[in-house]
Amino acid sequence: MLRVELNAVAPDFTLQDFNGKTVSLADFTGQENVLVVFNRGFF
Repeated sequence: MLRVELNAVAPDFTLQDFNGKTVSLADFTGQENVLVVFNRGFF
């Protein structure tokens, strides 16, 4: 598994938000902080 380093540039990725809209990290270029939360669902 790829390890993430502190204070390093995050690799670009694309995911779907809770509405099904595709969102990419590149969509936030130029913003100082981006918070990404991964919720684990239980079925």
